Amino acid sequence: METQTLTKRMYRSSMSGHYARVLYELNVPKTDIEKTKETFAEVPQLREVFINPTISAKTKMSVIDQVFPESMKNFLKVVCKNQRVDLINEIFDAYDEYCDEQAHILTAVLTCVEPPSEEQLDKMKVFLCDKYQKADVKIQIVEDTSLLGGFILHVENDEYDWSLKGRLTRLEQKLTWR
Repeated sequence: METQTLTKRMYRSSMSGHYARVLYELNVPKTDIEKTKETFAEVPQLREVFINPTISAKTKMSVIDQVFPESMKNFLKVVCKNQRVDLINEIFDAYDEYCDEQAHILTAVLTCVEPPSEEQLDKMKVFLCDKYQKADVKIQIVEDTSLLGGFILHVENDEYDWSLKGRLTRLEQKLTWR
């Protein structure tokens, strides 16, 4: 069952990645993409209309024509025609990731007890830009008091664990091995 779920997730991910690349190549203005994202976020019923099989394709196309920016209409119609509107949020997320990738922007997740200062963030960005040879870094900050202190930095497939909790765990592992 878990393998089947993983396979589904990977398929969905590759599908959303495909649509994201197409959206990128269409050179749709970012403001129109943002408006479309906001519309789906503010009116979740829209997504439900597009995935509802009892609503005709003609009605769905009419809704697209009435609601969305001109530059997004054909893309959304193809997504709707291919019955992939259920992936719309994943497509937008994959689009953002693809844009960052094309602009050589690295994404990192910093898990910490309390947010770092601007100076600390700047030092992390310089370190990450140098190490991963990227033009810029976006750091998402997640607060987690269970770390006790320090931080964990996730970048691509790497993890830098400088948390007190992580250090205590490593110390415990060393002590129990002897």
